[in-house]
Amino acid sequence: MLVNAKEMLEQAKRENYALPAADFIDLDSARAYAKAAKKLGQPLMLAYAQVFEDFFTLDEAAAVGKIVGESVDIPVVLHLDHGVDVEYIKRAVNLGFTSVMIDASSDSFEENVRKTKLIVDYAHARGVTVEAEIGHVGQGSADDSIYTTAGEAKRFYEETGVDFLAVSIGTAHGVYKSAKAPELNFDVLHEIAAAIPIPLVLHGGSGTGDENLHRCAVEGITKINIYTDFLLGAMDAVKAADPADYHALKRAAAEGMTQVMEHYYHVFSRNWR
Repeated sequence: MLVNAKEMLEQAKRENYALPAADFIDLDSARAYAKAAKKLGQPLMLAYAQVFEDFFTLDEAAAVGKIVGESVDIPVVLHLDHGVDVEYIKRAVNLGFTSVMIDASSDSFEENVRKTKLIVDYAHARGVTVEAEIGHVGQGSADDSIYTTAGEAKRFYEETGVDFLAVSIGTAHGVYKSAKAPELNFDVLHEIAAAIPIPLVLHGGSGTGDENLHRCAVEGITKINIYTDFLLGAMDAVKAADPADYHALKRAAAEGMTQVMEHYYHVFSRNWR
């Protein structure tokens, strides 16, 4: 069943665990994530990023999200990830997305507030939750990241009324240029978590390392975005299976994604290990 993100993220925040938000790029990947969530009895956050529009349209993603969300008896959030255009985000809301992200983190603080408040007003009137981002998460290198400050986070929350907030503490999107896991600034995380009452989000979870991600989950982060690790898991499974035909390839890739999803549900739990 499709729901917005408010209740499931608030529960995770209260109980000190995090939920994986998995970017889906077709029906197969969405079903793979749902299979893991259903098996473990966990809520599911299906995320679709605006950057996918060229090969998997917003309309297609809305249809897939509804099909998957209505096919399982667990709460499912259909979330727009990294929406950068106001009209695109509004269209996602109107198509049935139950949660949206406005990413204006590259704008000035004042412009980020303005755009976020506009989306918050529009989405809340339609029962949709809103994520925003301050600071900057690098691309392939944490050196490109700009840390979020607790003061900025508090002011941003108070001026926008956003439901959950993506913060930068040293992660990066994509594949890290170095094979070494990044060093996260947990002091910054603790300061932000103490400054505002809403759930916090970590972007760039892939490649960050299980120990880092578990600490994030139990020390203040409530939603962790994963994408690249699903692609790598799918490819590893395909290579191991050495499929003889396309159908076998698709099954292997989907099973690889399901295994990655199960792994992260465990890592993000309070009782991992």
